[in-house]
Amino acid sequence: MLGAASCDTSATGDSAAAPTSTPGPATGGGGGEGPPNAGNSPVTGNPPFDRRTVGSFDEPWALAFAPGTSNLFVTERPGTMKFVDTRSGQVGTVTGLPEVDYGGQGGLGDVAFLQSESKAELGGRTIYLSWAEAGSGDTRGAVVGRGTLECGSATSCNVEGLQVIWRQDPKVTGRGHYSHKIAFSPDEQYMYVASGDRQKQDPAQDTSNTLGSIVRLNLDGSPASGNPLAGQSGASDEIWSYGHRNTLGLQFDTQGRLWNLEHGPAGGDELNLVERGVNYGWPVVSYGDNYNGSPIPRHPTRPEFREPAIYWTPVIAPGDFIFYSGNAFDAWRGDAVIANLKVENIVIVDVSGNTARQTARYSFDRRLRDIAQAPDGTIWIAADGDNAPLYHLTPKN
Repeated sequence: MLGAASCDTSATGDSAAAPTSTPGPATGGGGGEGPPNAGNSPVTGNPPFDRRTVGSFDEPWALAFAPGTSNLFVTERPGTMKFVDTRSGQVGTVTGLPEVDYGGQGGLGDVAFLQSESKAELGGRTIYLSWAEAGSGDTRGAVVGRGTLECGSATSCNVEGLQVIWRQDPKVTGRGHYSHKIAFSPDEQYMYVASGDRQKQDPAQDTSNTLGSIVRLNLDGSPASGNPLAGQSGASDEIWSYGHRNTLGLQFDTQGRLWNLEHGPAGGDELNLVERGVNYGWPVVSYGDNYNGSPIPRHPTRPEFREPAIYWTPVIAPGDFIFYSGNAFDAWRGDAVIANLKVENIVIVDVSGNTARQTARYSFDRRLRDIAQAPDGTIWIAADGDNAPLYHLTPKN
């Protein structure tokens, strides 16, 4: 077995079966000597930031600032959501939330806003949420819903008119690998949603479903025109890319390119440049092995699959990441800043073109679940688990 298992310990366990699927259509490139393994060459340093704790939360999962405000929204996996005025520290609550299927990695997931709706008032803006939804026969799947955020006071908001606009297909048994991260294209014409393999492996190579893929949608949840498999018999017209395992980070970089950050099995966490119609190889290839120790072929053996830009063995078990674009930490501008679960640190990755290089690691004393950049360029990080602190990082004086 290579390294430690890259699993979220809130999961009920990953599938240990060796992959048996055959590859889909040959898309993307790969091969060569492989990308750098950042896991074998950790870089540490004195942190360039001061850290303070601002409150605590119940199993926080995602962070998002309401554009134009200092209010940071925090989803909590059991099905609740709060928001923090980061200037005053005042905490508010959000009602009108959906019923979620809580357990394993399931519950309330991501929260996202449209930058084009930037305004000083909290209320009267569109809010997008993702969560795990129960199905029939002990099945469940990820969904995305859209509603309107209305706020009656500085400490009380309600989600009105929330409707499901997208469902992961199909619903399956188990409570892991929902992914359900949301990202909007820079022009806000499209919504991208990460759809995990739900610990089933093989469906990630089956384009008739959306498991193990990233889908590209209109803002109302309908399939976007121009998706690569649209019109192909038996293929989903939602898929943008596939062959993914469990995406817990989905972000556009400062050049407007989409990247995902995903958990590998026992080794092989990945940062990928996500491109139209590309197959990223899971579960046929990986830089990790199955949890039972059985090997998985490496990417260079199958050049028809796209390799990651960088990978980690031993794993970091990423919670989420940002591409930093502020002024508070000048040296990080354009870099990926990754908050990690297993190794309890943040990792800085320099991205240049299609390549990536880890440049630093800074230790924390807790598993880290999510990360967000504030309007002033400072950074907020939610720890993982019960009574989890919310950290504020500011430049060291």
